[in-house]
Amino acid sequence: MSGVARRTVVAAAGGAGLAMALTACGGGGDGGTDDGAAEEGGTLARTGDIPVGGGKILADKGLVITQPKAGEFKAFSSKCTHQGCAVSGVKDGAIVCPCHQSHFDISDGSVKSGPATAPLPPEPIQVVGDAISLG
Repeated sequence: MSGVARRTVVAAAGGAGLAMALTACGGGGDGGTDDGAAEEGGTLARTGDIPVGGGKILADKGLVITQPKAGEFKAFSSKCTHQGCAVSGVKDGAIVCPCHQSHFDISDGSVKSGPATAPLPPEPIQVVGDAISLG
């Protein structure tokens, strides 16, 4: 009988540890730099990370940041306006959706080729020094 009680206690303790681990994972991080990145003022990227004439997708933030011309940075939602797929790359001056090959202009998010008919929504950003953050 004491063996059953011990197993019950061990199982309960294991479940409590698992619950604490899952709570820590689901809480959005460890309170470090990642948590502030999606909030206004948190650094999303560095200017050196964004190539001129190209961009970088921040999938975890739902953003794509582009640099159409040297020193000019733009940000857009990374959710395609056609069917909501996440864009997958930036190539030849276009933000590309892998689902149906919609292409959006890196300078203003407008549709270069469909099937999407609406532009990618812009997101406000600011550049201070070499840090890009939500604005």
